[in-house]
Amino acid sequence: MNVDLPVSAWISVTALGGVGVMGPVALIVAAWLALGYRWKYAGAWLGLLGAASGLVALSKIAFIGWGIGVRHLDFTGISGHALMSTAVLPVAIFVALLPTRGALRAIGVALGLLLGVWVGVSRVVLDAHSVSEVVAGCALGAVVALAFVWIAWRAESGKLAPTPVAASLAAVVVALHGVPVPTQHWITEIALGLSGHERPYVRASWKAKTYRVPDRRTELLPEQRAAA
Repeated sequence: MNVDLPVSAWISVTALGGVGVMGPVALIVAAWLALGYRWKYAGAWLGLLGAASGLVALSKIAFIGWGIGVRHLDFTGISGHALMSTAVLPVAIFVALLPTRGALRAIGVALGLLLGVWVGVSRVVLDAHSVSEVVAGCALGAVVALAFVWIAWRAESGKLAPTPVAASLAAVVVALHGVPVPTQHWITEIALGLSGHERPYVRASWKAKTYRVPDRRTELLPEQRAAA
């Protein structure tokens, strides 16, 4: 997929959706909700995001460990970047704008969704995910964001003003942008541990139907194989 932007720009965009950025932003959002509104809103937000993140992890574990996917859609797991960006960014903007008029909040949510989709597009441009994986991530993230917005739309504001909330969230994004978190490595280790396989399924061999579960005997030295 070719889009008229330099690769470095797309890498910067895609870094915005990483867990190293969106995870802390989600926690700051929960903290502001607990401090300025009600704990139930913080719990609802973390519960929705946690459930969606669990679905992403399960979809990736299923593919990496057992090769479960949809070949004709080139689907090997839900995009985590797409999920996190389309879930967290709209909600972060919404929470910052909660004390304002409804129309302004709605515009903020729409802007957040567009930014999240932009991150999703970057995953396709950089060949990190297929279109189907990004669409699934964006759709799931949008469901999380809109569900929370519906829950908290009539939240009674405490003493929070938009400026400090927005400033704190922006500071986290700037400070942590590009900070790597090895989530894919962790998921791979979990998948291999659960499946008992020596190596993960990968997209290229899976699509070509050439993957074979390695025989432990092939991993041994000749003299070890003879004795096995």
